[in-house]
Amino acid sequence: MVKKLKQFDTKQAKALKTAESAYKYAQSVIKGRWPEAEMVIAKNPESAYKYAQSVIKGRWPEAEMVIAKNPEWAHHYARDVIKGRWSEAEKVIAQNPEFLAEDPYWACYQAYFYARDVIEGRWPEAEKFIVKDPSWAYYYALAIIKGRWPEAERVIAKSKFWAHKYATEVCKEKDMASVVRLNTVRARQKSR
Repeated sequence: MVKKLKQFDTKQAKALKTAESAYKYAQSVIKGRWPEAEMVIAKNPESAYKYAQSVIKGRWPEAEMVIAKNPEWAHHYARDVIKGRWSEAEKVIAQNPEFLAEDPYWACYQAYFYARDVIEGRWPEAEKFIVKDPSWAYYYALAIIKGRWPEAERVIAKSKFWAHKYATEVCKEKDMASVVRLNTVRARQKSR
């Protein structure tokens, strides 16, 4: 790499030090693709996404494997570059392995927005993860399902705040107790 850097001027050599600086140099100075820097840019999912979106203005297959490993940038890449579903990255987006064990809130974040922004509807493969957090389960029921989500009600009920919002805004009931009573009545009717 050192020998190759000598053929560039000082500004270019400096820009090649990080993926971010290489992407920004390509975008603002070269104002187009910079093939000599693409190997550097492709190592960072955020810079690779931004380079594909604003410099290449389309898919960048050489960087997709790196982008697909990061739930946030994979979601953005699917939404802004592919402009549709990206099956190769969906498992990572749905599970968000970086946060799944330690913080369900952040684990659900990208899955919810991918369902909303890219799929524009229910995403059954991600629901088992989204249902783990009361806030995202509420938002998913409200904006994606646009109605009750019985499978999430037990989790939503654990949070007084989200249970109240779910009951009043999604179920159109006065409180979660009314939702529970409604569930009980429906369950009895089904068993008959």
